[in-house]
Amino acid sequence: RAAYLVGADVSRFLRIGDSGAGQVCKVCNQMVIGGTLAAVSEAFALARKANVDPARVREALLGGFAASRVLDVHGERMLTSNYKPGFRTRLYAKDLRIASQTLTEHEVPAPVAAIVQQLVQALMASGRGDEDYAAVGTVLFELAGLPQEAT
Repeated sequence: RAAYLVGADVSRFLRIGDSGAGQVCKVCNQMVIGGTLAAVSEAFALARKANVDPARVREALLGGFAASRVLDVHGERMLTSNYKPGFRTRLYAKDLRIASQTLTEHEVPAPVAAIVQQLVQALMASGRGDEDYAAVGTVLFELAGLPQEAT
């Protein structure tokens, strides 16, 4: 049985490999999203601490090699403090647990994924598991001594 991935464009199917390959691909997707979310959060925290407009930083980054859907969509959420659920943090936490199990099963070290999992757990522990997972940025903002609300 072959595994297929259907992208956002449902007319596009991509054969990933044999049975189970689609699950591994989904784990890889969640890892890349998490790492990018964390990097965008850190970049915005630095901009804010340095009194540089993070919206302008986002705009500049979107015009270069750092451009990504995460920076575009979730970066905007962070700038406007809009954490109404698109994809709930608690569901992302479940996906990260699956990622951790899969990484362990295949003996792959993943320090970035482990840190993202800790950030998500901190967000969950603060009672914010029903917010969009872009709210993970607020954990980093708080650690940087910044207010959670966008300024």
